[in-house]
Amino acid sequence: MINDFIAFSLPPILIASFAALACALPGNFLILRKQALIGDAISHVVLPGIVLAFLVSGSISTVPMLLGAAAASLVAVVLIEVIKYFGRIEAGAAMGVVFTSMFALGVLILEQSETRNVHLDVEHVLFGNLESLIWLEADGWASLFTVSDLALLPPELFRMIGVFLVVALFILAFWRPLVLMTFDEYYARTLGIPTFLYGLALVVVTALAAVSAFDAVGSIIVIAMILCPPAAARLMTNSLVAQVWISMGIALASSVIGYIAAGHMPLWIGLSYTVSAAGMIATISGIFLGFAALFGQHRSRVT
Repeated sequence: MINDFIAFSLPPILIASFAALACALPGNFLILRKQALIGDAISHVVLPGIVLAFLVSGSISTVPMLLGAAAASLVAVVLIEVIKYFGRIEAGAAMGVVFTSMFALGVLILEQSETRNVHLDVEHVLFGNLESLIWLEADGWASLFTVSDLALLPPELFRMIGVFLVVALFILAFWRPLVLMTFDEYYARTLGIPTFLYGLALVVVTALAAVSAFDAVGSIIVIAMILCPPAAARLMTNSLVAQVWISMGIALASSVIGYIAAGHMPLWIGLSYTVSAAGMIATISGIFLGFAALFGQHRSRVT
């Protein structure tokens, strides 16, 4: 039983956990800056970029995916500004038009192109590919201490560990300017802090986490983890440091509990099938947020 857990459950749990942590960290600042929907926006606009990047490069590796996502994001920004200027409508409406249109374009290209043959289809975009990220070469606990066996772990795990470290180092290195511009952007400017550049860097780091996790865990987990753990933590404390740590705990707990529940909870209640791990992880994070909204000590102070 231990061997089966290490081979079939441990890798996807770790991948989901590091993806959730990488998304939740910048989400703390996005929530406080009232930019929470940026995570949703990224997951929408990057889809056509990712698909087109594959069609051009023939590869689903991280570099072409990131380049495609960055190009799509740039196109989205230009389109939003054009629609705002010529359509004379508010930014929110322009963003909604662009995000939904680009996501629909991405789905259309997915359905009509050869990407369906490389595990890059609508189902994988939404729910990811967690259940298939297994470690068949594992041979019990000994494999966890054998370099040759560890090298055979799913590459998505090493990628998400690397992305998490990049995000964590960014937050740690630029903690003071990020905090200042989050709580008082005008004061930060008077101190000479380039708030625009830091805000852009925060979005770029969020996009890095989102795109890197896209093919493994899907857009549902990306959106849920950028929003739910930080929002739940915000309802539980007024300290930013505590909020960051609580959000990471919620993201980690959601990943572990959600994955286990997806595989076993239907069987516990007498059903003969399992459910999507990504969907269950997102659901558990939403449940955490629901409890925080009901019982969090600072729920009445959040606007």
